[in-house]
Amino acid sequence: MMRTRLIKNFANRRSKVEISAALSMESKTYFQKPVEDLAQAAVLVPIVDHVDGLTVLLTQRGAFLKDHPGQISFPGGRSEEIDDDSTATALRESEEEIDLDPNQVQILGNLDVCLTGTGFRIVPVVGLITPPLNLRLDTFEVADAFEIPLSLVLDAENYRRDHIVTDSGQHREFYVLDYRDHYIWGATARMLVNLCELMMN
Repeated sequence: MMRTRLIKNFANRRSKVEISAALSMESKTYFQKPVEDLAQAAVLVPIVDHVDGLTVLLTQRGAFLKDHPGQISFPGGRSEEIDDDSTATALRESEEEIDLDPNQVQILGNLDVCLTGTGFRIVPVVGLITPPLNLRLDTFEVADAFEIPLSLVLDAENYRRDHIVTDSGQHREFYVLDYRDHYIWGATARMLVNLCELMMN
């Protein structure tokens, strides 16, 4: 039933809405450069179609990466000239980072574009993944990969808000999803909230 609902809710969805990873910010200096100059990127939001229920696959970024080291994320990265579109970027990066076979991915559609203060305009591409997962991690880029039950992700009560004060004294608020010992926040949590909102409509 959830699988059918998921596919139905993404049918013919072509959102052009852009959302910020930060829910509140005191000035436009949240972005390191003008919004129109943000680096184009895409991530795959992998929903794994297990017999006993759907899960969302997440990764923990490598500790030595320049951008967002150690944070929980989706597989993905910057768009390259070889990529035809955002879907191509998401699939290519997923194969490079965790060795996810593109043939196992049924593309459902996109979530809202997510803008980050670190300089990225991210297109989240949602895909239904056919098991088994025979992942091999690029250990420099990905320290770990794990799954969360989709039912947990789609429960709005599981999200809370947290905040940080930047070195320049700015206050930024963002969503957080706690799962076991994982602190899922920022752009990743914002995309999960967006998925939750879409599925609840």
